[in-house]
Amino acid sequence: MIATDPECVLRCACELGEGPVWRDKSLWFVDIKGLRIHRYEPGTGAAWSWMAPAQPGFIAPRPDGTWIAGLKTGLHRFDPASGRFDLITTVEDPALDNRLNDGAVDAKGRLWFGSMHDGESNPTGALYRLDSGKPVRLDEGYAITNGPCVSPDGRTLYHTDTLKKVIYAFDLADDGAVSNRRVFATIDEPDGYPDGSVVDVEGHVWTALWGGWGVRRYSPEGRVVGFVRLPVAQVTKVAFGGSDLKTVYATSAWKGLSPAAREAQPLAGGLFRFDVDTPGQPQHDVAHV
Repeated sequence: MIATDPECVLRCACELGEGPVWRDKSLWFVDIKGLRIHRYEPGTGAAWSWMAPAQPGFIAPRPDGTWIAGLKTGLHRFDPASGRFDLITTVEDPALDNRLNDGAVDAKGRLWFGSMHDGESNPTGALYRLDSGKPVRLDEGYAITNGPCVSPDGRTLYHTDTLKKVIYAFDLADDGAVSNRRVFATIDEPDGYPDGSVVDVEGHVWTALWGGWGVRRYSPEGRVVGFVRLPVAQVTKVAFGGSDLKTVYATSAWKGLSPAAREAQPLAGGLFRFDVDTPGQPQHDVAHV
C-alpha cells in the first residue's frame, strides 16, 4: 500500500466528526455532538454547514439531490437547498436513549445502519437495513455500532462492535438477508477501538481507530496490511473521493480528549486527506425508501 502523508484540509473542530461521503465533487460529513452537517469542496476550498434538529449519525445520498439523515429521532429526508429535515420513520423507542450511528449504501441501493446507546454503555443498539421505508432489525446487543460496509462482490457485510473491539463479517444474500456472523478482526490494546469502516475495490477493509491515531487496512482475510498515521488520536471514519477515488478523507473528533490532549492536538476534530494507490468503491444512492 502506498499512501501520501495526511494533511488537514478543513479545521472544522468537530466534537464528533463522522460519516464522510463523497458526492457532487465534495466531501460531506456530520458532527454528531455539534448537531451539524458539513460540506467541503476541495476544488475551491469552500465549506458549508447546516444545523440538524437532533444528533446526526450519518447521511446517505438520494438520486434527487436530497439525503437520508440518520438522526437520534429517526430517519429524515434532508434537503440542502432548503435546510429542511422531514421525518421518514422512527426507528426505536426513545426510552432506550439510543441514537443512530454510521450507515452505508450498497450497490443495490440498500441502506445499512446501526443504532447505539447515547450513553455508550447499554447494549441496546442494533444493526438495520432499510426496506421500502421501514427499518428491518438484523442483529442486536451492541452498545456502540459502527462501520457497516459491503465487499465489492456484494457477498460480505462488515459491521463493528466498537466497545468489544471486534469487526464482524456476515454472509450477505442477494435479497439482503445476513447470516453466519463471524469475527473478521479484533483490535488489541493499546491500539484503540475500531470505528467506521469502508471497503476498497480490492476488497480491503479500511477501519478508523478511535484512540489509535490512524487508519488500518485489512486484507479480505482479516490480516493487517497497512496503517496510515494521523496527527490526531480520535479518527472516526474514512471515505474515498476525488475523480479517481484514490483520495482518502478522514473525519476526526476532540470528544474524549483532556484539556491537555486538546492543546497537544490542535487539529483534533478536523478533516484530513491523503492519497493512495488503490481506489475505493463509488458512492451509491439510496434506492429503497
